[in-house]
Amino acid sequence: MNYTLNDVPERTLKPRKEGLTMMMDKGLSSREVEDIIEIAGDFIDIVKLGWATSYVTPILQKKLDTYRDAGIPTYFGGTLFEAFVIRNQFEDYIRVLEKYKVGYAEVSDGSIDLPHDEKCQYIETLAKHVTVLSEVGSKDASKILAPYQWIELMQAELQAGAWKVIGESREAGNVGLFRDSGEVRQGLVKEIIHTIPHDKIIWEAPQKAQQVWFIKLLGANVNLGNIAPREVIPLETIRLGLRGDTFQHFLSN
Repeated sequence: MNYTLNDVPERTLKPRKEGLTMMMDKGLSSREVEDIIEIAGDFIDIVKLGWATSYVTPILQKKLDTYRDAGIPTYFGGTLFEAFVIRNQFEDYIRVLEKYKVGYAEVSDGSIDLPHDEKCQYIETLAKHVTVLSEVGSKDASKILAPYQWIELMQAELQAGAWKVIGESREAGNVGLFRDSGEVRQGLVKEIIHTIPHDKIIWEAPQKAQQVWFIKLLGANVNLGNIAPREVIPLETIRLGLRGDTFQHFLSN
């Protein structure tokens, strides 16, 4: 840091096992990637190329190389996995990961109906090739899972070989873990962390109020995802109690 302040929470250092910030890249140019890395690279642990944007990105390899050279892992959004699976092209999906040397993959079923045992088989298969993140929760706001269902799904997917499980919210933060207003389903989250170690979960929390809520509940080193590029540094200040929303939270009495 640029100077010394007392009573600032200790942050884990890269490569982190917890306290992860997953940034969402929805179509940055290579120059924008370079700029983001210059200013916020120390705080970005992993980047998701949102949903299937990698399919239409003309500079895909260049962009992946830029992240890789900065030591930041990348992965393709789970919707791309689903797009291959629903077209019976799972083996083609593995070849895409190999072609682009992408060492992480997201397995999700937010847009397709996929029996859970099959989803776990995909996780187990992919885990032999790459590090797997699995996403729990639907993109359909009308599909509400009970807390015990979230817990059972997360437990099974971790057991199948997922490195982390992701709590779904979409890029807007208005489904899954959240109500359509963006309000956190607090009871749901508290039920989940009663059983699932919170360091094994990445909570998609694109909205500032959601980030603040999770940091106040679980501390500076909670794993947060779907963070917009220009919100990475603001998030870090929230983690450190250096923004009004958490200013008093970490100060000694």
